[in-house]
Amino acid sequence: LVSNLSLCNSTFNMYYTLGVLRMPAPIRLRELIRTIRTARTQAEEREMIQKECAAIRSSFREEDNTYRCRNVAKLLYMHMLGYPAHFGQLECLKLIASQKFTDKRIGYLGAMLLLDERQDVHLLMTNCIKNDLNHSTQYVQGLALCTLGCMGSSEMCRDLAGEVEKLLKTSNSYLRKKAALCAVHVIRKVPELMEMFLPATKNLLSEKNHGVLHTSVVLLTEMCERSPDMLAHFRKLVPQLVRILKNLIMSGYSPEHDVSGISDPFLQVRILRLLRILGKSDDDSSEAMNDILAQVATNTETSKNVGNAILYETVLTIMDIKSESGLRVRAINILGRFLLNNDKNIRYVALTSLLKTVQTDHNAVQRHRSTIVDCLKDLDVSIKRRAMELSFALVNGNNIRGMMKELLYFLDSCDPEFKADCASGVFLAAEKYAPSKRWHIDTIMRVLTTAGSYVRDDSVPNLIQLITNSVEMHAYTVQRLYKALLDDISQQPLVQVASWCIGEYGDLLVSGQCEEEEPIQVTEDEVLDVLEGLLVSNLSTPVTRGYSLTAIMKLSTRFSSVNRIKKVVSIYGSSIDVELQQRAVEYNALFKKYDHMRPALLERMPIMEKTASNGPTEIVQTNGETEPSTVEAKHPPPVTQPTNQANDLLDLLGGNDVVPVIQTTIPTKPASAGGELLDLLGDLSLSGGPAPAPAPSVPTSQPPFLLDGLTSQPLFNDIAAAGIPSMTAYNKNGLKIDFTFERANPNPNIAVITIHATNSTEAEMTDFVFQAAVPKTFQLQLLSPSSNLVPALNQGTVTQVIRVLNPQKQQLRMRIKLTYTHKGSAVQDLAEVNNFPPQSWQ
Repeated sequence: LVSNLSLCNSTFNMYYTLGVLRMPAPIRLRELIRTIRTARTQAEEREMIQKECAAIRSSFREEDNTYRCRNVAKLLYMHMLGYPAHFGQLECLKLIASQKFTDKRIGYLGAMLLLDERQDVHLLMTNCIKNDLNHSTQYVQGLALCTLGCMGSSEMCRDLAGEVEKLLKTSNSYLRKKAALCAVHVIRKVPELMEMFLPATKNLLSEKNHGVLHTSVVLLTEMCERSPDMLAHFRKLVPQLVRILKNLIMSGYSPEHDVSGISDPFLQVRILRLLRILGKSDDDSSEAMNDILAQVATNTETSKNVGNAILYETVLTIMDIKSESGLRVRAINILGRFLLNNDKNIRYVALTSLLKTVQTDHNAVQRHRSTIVDCLKDLDVSIKRRAMELSFALVNGNNIRGMMKELLYFLDSCDPEFKADCASGVFLAAEKYAPSKRWHIDTIMRVLTTAGSYVRDDSVPNLIQLITNSVEMHAYTVQRLYKALLDDISQQPLVQVASWCIGEYGDLLVSGQCEEEEPIQVTEDEVLDVLEGLLVSNLSTPVTRGYSLTAIMKLSTRFSSVNRIKKVVSIYGSSIDVELQQRAVEYNALFKKYDHMRPALLERMPIMEKTASNGPTEIVQTNGETEPSTVEAKHPPPVTQPTNQANDLLDLLGGNDVVPVIQTTIPTKPASAGGELLDLLGDLSLSGGPAPAPAPSVPTSQPPFLLDGLTSQPLFNDIAAAGIPSMTAYNKNGLKIDFTFERANPNPNIAVITIHATNSTEAEMTDFVFQAAVPKTFQLQLLSPSSNLVPALNQGTVTQVIRVLNPQKQQLRMRIKLTYTHKGSAVQDLAEVNNFPPQSWQ
């Protein structure tokens, strides 16, 4: 027995050494897929994958060449399921180096899936790919071209571009189409190699094989998009491309290329895209392709999605090139037919395309207005949004009533996500095209009552301005808003506008002076009850309560119930809301100490004028309408730089040793008119008459030294020349800034610097702004400049006064910032001025 066992053991060792006994063959890919699909849970699937990966790793360690191809194929399937397969990268390289085509195919497929240019391993493939590109078998060459075109890095593309260019010139159509696509990848990775492929492109479009034609058009498109020189070079190919496209349209049935009755739609789409690039901004190329585009638009069948794709590309091409007007109208009509299609994707792209063309071909798009409005009722949110945007773009003075009716109906029924944009669009359209003040206010009221909670914050002051300027509609507006308050106080923007109007025009509401509709009978107590209800309502926001309290305060000069108003105001003097408390305290001060000025302070707001055009005539461009409107030429008010704009200079100049610029304007009325109240209420009109229009700029509180000498109209009556020499602070690009110096007599610590800006160029400098900053030991004040326009050729000077307080008599240092517009370009420059004359600061 012992001798038999020894014999068996010796035999086993011999066969094992000779390799006769091996591990069992791994399961095939098909069996692995079937096994994995039987897994009932994710955990069971992971267990199967881990077990198979362990077997594959063991096989790789044993350098099993027989089943390496099968194992890598299974590994790629597991990679597609999302499991890690990076340990098979080197095995892919070994398969690529094999002489068997089946091994190479799996190896190259694995390289495309598991490798990319971020991993250095892929560089080891360069030599194998180069050898395979020169292989005698076209299918091996095709594998190498596919792999290089898929994941080749810039280094690989530089090394192998020569081989690709050779294959691009071969007569084998199978290799030419693959080489063309590979060349596209090479150009994307290394654009400077583009000229290498230029000679090979000469005969590409003469090829009869559709695959070669398709890839050639892709290559030409890539080259034209990346190089203006290539674009100009290939424009001479437009007639040839037109001929190819015409042959595709007119050719009979070809089963090899037919898709739903259309001959090679993929090639047609690619040619149309290339024609779009070649014809853009070029009259000759556009003229050459007008006829063929008309034929495509007319002869393409629209019953199948394939035809719709070609028509869509045709429309985009017509809109991008310099096409004839009739052809553009035909393209828009095609988009109009798309809107009637049952496919949502086709309707969406039609709306998007119409939205892009509505400004250039407005009248043609207007013909499809009813179809576009019907899209507002679509269930798809993307289509509804595009239809809403396009509907607002179609609104003009001729259709404002009908379009607003449809859009307001949409606002009633649309989802909350649309209400804010729709409400804003209605406001803008109504402001631009309103046929009457009454219609405008009714439309706004409808929006506020329908979607008031979704109205943007900036809409409230805009609406208040509109109501203020509509003098004849004050009684009607306040009555409508009061009725709306009685019905609903949950819409906060509506409540804010209504509170403001009741505060301004409450006397018109009580007196029943409304002529546009039947006036309502309401008493002062009822109005105050409504406003007090807003103050205590849980639905009111702090901003709304502020509007309500201010409205009640204003009614103290319009109603006789002053004692009741005093009581309400005094209650909120101890409110936990700081804003509300501050308002109440200030209003109480008006009732007590300054009661004699209360009627003047609380009178109605003046009409708020809008900014007028600088020129005498303005061309108003509307949707489909162009009409000249004469605008009265007004001299622009003195330019005052906002304080925050001046303080922005600090961040640009750097350092913490600079102080903010204090911006002021010259007071235009005597300081004796209620000067004791200025600290509390600011610069207000204290006379009994109508309040003047707002000044161009708002005065800000000043340090005591800056207010000295500003209370009388002649600002520099107390300034005398001190014989200080002038200096040039800035001289660059034709702009010259000179400083002249004076010293204020009452306060010798204050230096008065006048800047003189001149322009020696041939074009004027507009929007001129001068800003300055000084160290903390100084205080600086910029007054308003004489103009914001510096005339050309030194024909005028812009002056601006700077007052600098230097209590410590230190050497003056200043950093300046200049911004202006010259020849249509915005210019900004910084400079530092340190060479001030000693007399200016000693």
